[in-house]
Amino acid sequence: MSRFGFGTYRISDMNPSQIEALREAIQGGVTIIDTSTNYLDGAAERAIGLALAGLDDKIVQNIEIISKVGYIQGSNLREYHKAPFEGVVKYSQECYYSIEPDFIHDQLSESLKRLDRKKISCYLLHNPEYYLLDAINRGVDRDERLDDLYSKIYKAFVALENEVAQGRIDSYGISSNSFSLKHGDEAFLPYEDLITLAQRASTDVGNEKQSFSTIQLPVNLLEQEGLKCAKWAKRNGLRVIANRPLNAIYEGGMVRLAEYDESNYYYNYLNELLEICDNEPLRALYNLIEELDASKHRFSWIGEYETFLVSAVMPHIKNSLMKIANDEVDMLLHSIELFLQEYRNMVAYECGIKSAALVKKLGLGCNRRLQECALNFLLEQNDIDCILVGMRRSSYVSEILAFEEEIA
Repeated sequence: MSRFGFGTYRISDMNPSQIEALREAIQGGVTIIDTSTNYLDGAAERAIGLALAGLDDKIVQNIEIISKVGYIQGSNLREYHKAPFEGVVKYSQECYYSIEPDFIHDQLSESLKRLDRKKISCYLLHNPEYYLLDAINRGVDRDERLDDLYSKIYKAFVALENEVAQGRIDSYGISSNSFSLKHGDEAFLPYEDLITLAQRASTDVGNEKQSFSTIQLPVNLLEQEGLKCAKWAKRNGLRVIANRPLNAIYEGGMVRLAEYDESNYYYNYLNELLEICDNEPLRALYNLIEELDASKHRFSWIGEYETFLVSAVMPHIKNSLMKIANDEVDMLLHSIELFLQEYRNMVAYECGIKSAALVKKLGLGCNRRLQECALNFLLEQNDIDCILVGMRRSSYVSEILAFEEEIA
């Protein structure tokens, strides 16, 4: 049985290769699948349902599905605007949050439908510190905001204990980024009283024992504060699941803990595109491509580039396409697509160089590729039971399982 779990943050039921990767991971020994109601507006849960539908029942019965509840986005947000309810905080225009009992019940019902299951192994409250962040923004006193948060968590635990009693979940827990913050941080979620809240909730519902089983939190080479929470959790009989093993927040920025090979095709596609654009109608695009080439080492991580691509690069490309004849658009689009694909690979390569240098400077590296050092660090932690990894491609699945087998 693998200690790696399959994270489905960007998995969709519309992508057959991702569903196949999930099946291959399960057949390779992965038994934990982590998802959430809000991942691609439910598409991740639907993908899991499709993947399991193609497997033998003897295999499926050993798979543990963990889902999460709390975010109000996409279709949920549209429904909320039609029929608002209490206990909701607004994080942004596109994201609200709630762990009200009725919302939990409704979302679990929807998750079960999408997964095509009668029961979910474990259901987690997804970042309940959103209530803390909202209270901080409103200037609420620390003791008052913590009391309010504990009250909301307690009511949520009662709702989850009821779901256990009804046989719709086996257990529950909390996934929180705030578990990994320092105790003095305003957004830190104190965890020492959570078991007491669960015990009170189970007693009030009439269950023989409480079913609070799991915590999930970010832990990686550069974010080790969460190991304190992990130690507490194991001491109290809870399971610990680490997320973001390769995506670290360091000094306010994101660091991808992975190294990538340099593209073998980048300069060919770069030169071809520059040659096509070396004329007056496409001069602006020519200049943009040159600027991109000169800037490929300036991104801190691939996500920063992807945001820049959507917000700044694509509008310029669209404007340039409007200046040429329709019969030339397809050829230019094809060249742009090839270039951008390899440009992303080059950005990843450059980011990996910087990440490896940082880890080496901090004395946290090893004699393997950076991603292997990062994963091995977590495998060596006795207080961590499972490490969630995004394995959207079959090649990722093969790499993770081969690595685990190698170091076993």
